Order: sequence, then C-alpha cells, then structure tokens
Amino acid sequence: MFRIRRLLLPLSWLYATIMALRNKLFDFGILSATSYQLPVISVGNLTVGGTGKTPVTEHLLQLLLPAKRCATLSRGYGRKTNGVIISGASDNFTTIGDEPMQMKLKFPHATIAVAEKRWMAWKPC
Repeated sequence: MFRIRRLLLPLSWLYATIMALRNKLFDFGILSATSYQLPVISVGNLTVGGTGKTPVTEHLLQLLLPAKRCATLSRGYGRKTNGVIISGASDNFTTIGDEPMQMKLKFPHATIAVAEKRWMAWKPC
C-alpha cells in the first residue's frame, strides 16, 4: 500500500496544482460562474460515484417538497437519450437514467430534468 501511495503522490500534486489554477481563473474573472434568480442547492462535485450524493438529494427533496416546488437537475448517466428531457409519464431509466428515475418514482411531485449540461435544463423547469 505504501508503494502505491508513493507512486500516486506526484499525481495528487498535479491535481492540486490544476485545481488551484482553476480557482484563480475564477478569482480573476477569466472563468465565470452562472448565477440564477432562484435558490439553488448544489449537491455534487465532491467526487465521482459512491459518496452519497443521491441519498442527500433525496433527503433534501423529502424536507423541501411539502412546502416548496422543487426540481432536480441531473446529467442522467446511463440514459440512451440526448439533450434536455423533463421527465414525464412515459419516461423510464433508459430515457432519463437510473438515479433520476428512482427520484421520479419516490417524489412524483418534483420536477426531474436531465441534460448533459445541467444549466441547460433549469429554464424549462
């Protein structure tokens, strides 16, 4: 295990350097962030797969749905379609992805949208 860590250490330095540079580009205004007129809770960009992002999103929906109108925007990994899709009655896991379908079944009053670029899906919601 120690040898693997030693081999991966330079990659972690490279990753840290790239992320620091990216953050500075945002600080200097070279890269820009998008702001919205509606409140947004972003769950993600922590790491890929297996960190509990879907359960956290479902918990937030459970807390917010009784009092608020909510939408979930996802990339829809595993779907066989492209573009922006607002889930409807005929959708299934092949059209919107497995995790969005799971949320649609658990929270039928929430708007579930998928798009390769999530920011493209917020307007139809």
